[in-house]
Amino acid sequence: MAATSYKVMIVDDHPLMIRAVEQLLCLSPLLQVVARANNGSEALMAARVTAFDLIILDLNMPGLSGLETLISLRAEGCQAKIVVLTVSDSPADIANLIHAGADAYLLKDSEPEYLLEQILQTAQGQHTLGANIQTSLEAEKNKINPLQKLTEREFVVLREVAKGLSNKQIAQELLISEETVKVHIRNFLRKLEVHSRVAATLLFLEYKS
Repeated sequence: MAATSYKVMIVDDHPLMIRAVEQLLCLSPLLQVVARANNGSEALMAARVTAFDLIILDLNMPGLSGLETLISLRAEGCQAKIVVLTVSDSPADIANLIHAGADAYLLKDSEPEYLLEQILQTAQGQHTLGANIQTSLEAEKNKINPLQKLTEREFVVLREVAKGLSNKQIAQELLISEETVKVHIRNFLRKLEVHSRVAATLLFLEYKS
């Protein structure tokens, strides 16, 4: 039997955006906003105590980014449908978020009626990725393997980072200094054109085969 309403959490670092999204969702009797979080850490804490049906997640936030928050939510077993609501239409962002477990990717400048329809469909498990999202995913898939830019040692360090090891653990594993590890990490972040270990790990997992 279908749920009478879906419990929703809105995650955004702008209070006005949270209020705007909440007002939009209130137009549907099926969507009940029960939590609001101003950053990723607050979202993680809330998800540990409440079983949400749907999470509306901003991408660009201070502290934990939307991507890092999404990865952590899924790693902790969060089963909620997750909609990324952002201003970024970057194919790389779209691919990273979808691969990390987002159920939908929507742009903040979309028409309100469209956003509400897509959010409700996602909550109901009926959402399918739009043609523009599919195009972005295909474009990212067909890109040249970025790992080919790395030296053998940089690739090895990235492989250890992807295992979740700290710099100290990597240094011990590879018998090199922590400072050398940091140098390799800076180098592969620059070559891969990403800004975090999480984003580099996603690229590694995507292209390693």
